[in-house]
Amino acid sequence: MTTATTPQTGRSHLQESLFSWLDLENMPTVAEPAPETSTLTAPPEVPAETPPAVPEPEKKLDLSHVWVVAAEVVVAPKIASIADYRGSFKATEGLRIDALEVYCKGCRRPYDEVKGDDCSAKIDNTHLIGGDQTKRAKRKIPAPPPNSRLIAGGTIHRRGIGAYVAGVSRPPR
Repeated sequence: MTTATTPQTGRSHLQESLFSWLDLENMPTVAEPAPETSTLTAPPEVPAETPPAVPEPEKKLDLSHVWVVAAEVVVAPKIASIADYRGSFKATEGLRIDALEVYCKGCRRPYDEVKGDDCSAKIDNTHLIGGDQTKRAKRKIPAPPPNSRLIAGGTIHRRGIGAYVAGVSRPPR
């Protein structure tokens, strides 16, 4: 890097002193205050009524899809090891890429199903979590195998001092 030097100091503009403001010849002079004309002046008039504020227009939410392509690329073994290690690789110019599927990055739905609709992930994500979570299916109790019978057992103490003594809530010795 070349730097231009100033003829007065012989230093570049990058090497100027950090404390040049302390030099006496460079100190700015203090200006004298303007003489006061009158101490009794009338306060500025305030308008009696201010105009109402104009409401700002609401910004529209962008509900469009973000399309991505699941692709299949044939690469050399060296590129494959780099892609496996880093999670990415640089493609060469003119490389042919086969598109396996085109879908929305947000709602994960195929292009041909939702190409004219708004992205449902930007509206509500319930489709990704299996619908409304307040309504849950009851767990199914498996049916016992044929030719079997149930034998009633004793009760298991899971709370209180009986559980502690029995070793339910602590590891056995």
